[in-house]
Amino acid sequence: MRQAHGWVWSDVGAMSDAAPRPQDTQATFCATLVDEWVRAGVEHAVIAPGSRSTPLALAVAADDRLQVHVHHDERSAAFLALGCALVTGEPTVVVTTSGTGAVEVHPAVVEADLAGVPLIVCTADRPPELIDVGAPQAIDQTHLFGRATRWAHSPGVADEGSRSRWRALAARAHAEATGARPGPVHLNLAFREPLLGTVGPLPEARPGESPWTWRAPRSAPAEPVIDPVTDLQGRRGVILAGPGSGPGEALGALAAALGWPVVAAPQAPVWRVPRAVVPAADAFLRDPATAEALRPEVVLHLGGPLASRVVGEWAAASGATHLVAAGPGRWVDPHGVAAVVLDDDLDHLLTAWAARADGIRPVDGGAWLTRWQQVGAAAAAAVDEVLAGESGPTEPGAARSLLEALPTGARLVASSSMPIRDLEWCCTGGHAVEVHANRGANGIDGVVSTAVGVAVASGEPTGLLIGDVAFLHDVNGLLGAARRGIDLVAVVVDNDGGGIFSFLPQAGALTEDRFEQLFGTPHGLDLVAVAAAHGAAAQAVDGDLADAVRAAVAAGGVQVLVVRTEREANRALHARINEAVAQAVAG
Repeated sequence: MRQAHGWVWSDVGAMSDAAPRPQDTQATFCATLVDEWVRAGVEHAVIAPGSRSTPLALAVAADDRLQVHVHHDERSAAFLALGCALVTGEPTVVVTTSGTGAVEVHPAVVEADLAGVPLIVCTADRPPELIDVGAPQAIDQTHLFGRATRWAHSPGVADEGSRSRWRALAARAHAEATGARPGPVHLNLAFREPLLGTVGPLPEARPGESPWTWRAPRSAPAEPVIDPVTDLQGRRGVILAGPGSGPGEALGALAAALGWPVVAAPQAPVWRVPRAVVPAADAFLRDPATAEALRPEVVLHLGGPLASRVVGEWAAASGATHLVAAGPGRWVDPHGVAAVVLDDDLDHLLTAWAARADGIRPVDGGAWLTRWQQVGAAAAAAVDEVLAGESGPTEPGAARSLLEALPTGARLVASSSMPIRDLEWCCTGGHAVEVHANRGANGIDGVVSTAVGVAVASGEPTGLLIGDVAFLHDVNGLLGAARRGIDLVAVVVDNDGGGIFSFLPQAGALTEDRFEQLFGTPHGLDLVAVAAAHGAAAQAVDGDLADAVRAAVAAGGVQVLVVRTEREANRALHARINEAVAQAVAG
């Protein structure tokens, strides 16, 4: 007997002149895909149980070079995979059965597409003779995810005639997922019964651990079209740094040299750089006089958009020249104001610009940046004062407590709707905690599962800030989480419904009954009991949340802390914050 990468086959069988059985060919095909993906750098795979995917599931599970995670729910499994890929930067392989199990992966594929996260999604399928004949669990899975994939391919049932192409297929899937614009790839793999086969010798690989093929980077990046010395120096500018906005230290150095303020999303690396970001911009730009006084000549957008609609609309209406750099192939200009869209890799762009920093003089001798910093400091102090005066738990306070209580090097996943906004609007940057959020599609899909994936792949203590509706939307993400060896502290803000809708015009335009029916949507559930039923250690927190977070981190495992608030009280609190900030910056 000989063994390779966990697979065992018989020397006698390998030497036989008899043609391999079809099920053995399928098994060998799948083992080849897995071997090639590992050679290319894949570290994690997530399997959702099913029958038709048996050949690939067995191949994944047998390779001890992979970290394999099994999840009962396909939708949650795909978001767990997305969380792993957010941390590693490498594609995570997702394995599902056919039919609606494959369809369940679609939300994560959409998020991965828009957020630029690499995934290799493998949906098992029925063979051609079982399509369109009423066979069970047989749907049309060709191009199932539409335009949301970087590449989609249905190679058909594996046979010996295609053996020479198996490694090329796997290598291309990896290359397409990790190209200049990373994202999801879809392989729709048809398997014919019997599904259980014996793996034979794999097709010959490249020497050593080299992948079969790899996508070489484009020739050395050219010098940026925009030069900070000749094109940006001496002009009053502001930098809006969103998710994926490039290296934080380089951006901080460039901004300091130009004398430009940085307004950043919590996911932006520069948000972790001490004193690099002006806080509370959403609040102080609501004041018309302040917004006018801080009107820039140039707006440099890096990465994706911020959560703040106020900041985006202020920048769009400023009359400034807008420069956008969101990475190769990405066009981020929701207001249609971009004058220049740079297609550069942001690491290269910011490194090249920062290298020119010594030759740049700050605009107005630094007075422009000082004005922004003074306004930001006054606004942040006003926010501090308002929150300090609150006697009970608050939603912005929960965001602050979780962020400040997490240890250095931890990760924090923030849900869409209010959690990511409270981090961006009411928290100050400079914490050594990396923030993640599913802001490609800005949905509340799969947030719990994403946090589990981040914790799994990082191996670091991970916090999750999430509202009750988003928590219930993906409570299946907790299935099996307590057995994954992770440290995850989820802070669930429970205001019994959709709190963000209280900030929208619907809240004032509809009767209370109609608003509650369609938007408030109270669930009336005990979230502590819900979390406990899924195997998490859960408790309601009425006292100091930061202390509770520290205790939960120290205890380890999966901990759920439920903080109960009221939607109307939260809306009123944000109004008081905005009013206090307006008074502070006007003084």
